Amino acid sequence: MRRPRRRSSDVLLLDANATEPLRPEARAAAIAGLDLPGNPSSVHAEGRAARRLLEDSRSAVAAAFGARAQDVVFTAGGTEANALAVRGLAVGRRVLAGATEHPAVLRAAPGATPLPVLADGTVDLAALEAALAGGAPALVCLMAANNETGVLHPIAAAAAICRRHGALLHVDAVQAAGRVPVALGEADSLAISGHKLGGPKGAGALLLRPGLDLPPIFAGGGQERGRRGGTEPLPAIAGLAAAVRAAVPEGAGPLAALRDAIEAAIAAIAPEVRFPGREAPRLPNTTSILLPGVPAETQVIALDLAGVRVSAGAACSSGKVAASHVLAAMGFGPEAGSAIRVSLPWNAPDDAAERFVQAWSAMRSRLSRRAA
Repeated sequence: MRRPRRRSSDVLLLDANATEPLRPEARAAAIAGLDLPGNPSSVHAEGRAARRLLEDSRSAVAAAFGARAQDVVFTAGGTEANALAVRGLAVGRRVLAGATEHPAVLRAAPGATPLPVLADGTVDLAALEAALAGGAPALVCLMAANNETGVLHPIAAAAAICRRHGALLHVDAVQAAGRVPVALGEADSLAISGHKLGGPKGAGALLLRPGLDLPPIFAGGGQERGRRGGTEPLPAIAGLAAAVRAAVPEGAGPLAALRDAIEAAIAAIAPEVRFPGREAPRLPNTTSILLPGVPAETQVIALDLAGVRVSAGAACSSGKVAASHVLAAMGFGPEAGSAIRVSLPWNAPDDAAERFVQAWSAMRSRLSRRAA
């Protein structure tokens, strides 16, 4: 389907991996959820109406990602979905986590054995095989797509290795969902987040393979089949489901073309620039741009002043900009603190590449003169 031409605004928001702009379908669904007065756990008519919307949303999420509706657990977001899976599945198992995983996973599994990545950012499958061979029962945590570089891990191959060794596999699909094909497949659990899909903040989901159950982080009143207590945030969940319906069939061609245009133009202007992960399969909307010798924070602030919003590293670090553990794991050494992330939103204007390159080129010129 051809993407309609979109007009530019004064601000160019290129930080979709932090949060996507709210989709109109998600806004409408969330408002409809706000208008329902009942609690989904109540048995009267208003409660039953709320329950219908909750279960319709659950079915939509399940269908989009190849799970059964009864195996979808709604959470407050991707962080909680990851924590619920990791803490529950790690009981009695050693944990192995990709060296470039999001902090939401790494902090849920302190002491996890890091799995190295190759220079292109993809997990070292030989190292995974060796780590699982002859060992105790294990849980492997591997993200579908990296939030900083967009690199796609070979999840199917990793799942096959885990199966051979009797290990469980948890997949953080927060960045991949809605941008590339994603399914529970051979994984044991899969986490998604509503606002990364263009839904409202405050809702996510954990999908489980049939027959797998988890103890809750907090029990509450037994909601979500006893796996996540607390009254479900119905407006956010309805918005999540609507965003899933809108995002999954969208296709990635236009965003990939904009991303490639940015990289080609910058490479022509500045041959010293590097694009971490460019050699690997990536999300269509994401590029990491490493300008040697210039701190990422300096670049982010300079572009912000020019009306261009980008980021460096994960967006979940309380506003702090530090050297990227992702790029450090990929072997970039001291340069790991000099990369910014450009992540195109679903509604990126057609002139996004041209406007970004113009602002980036002006920034580079100013910083180079200053350094001289």
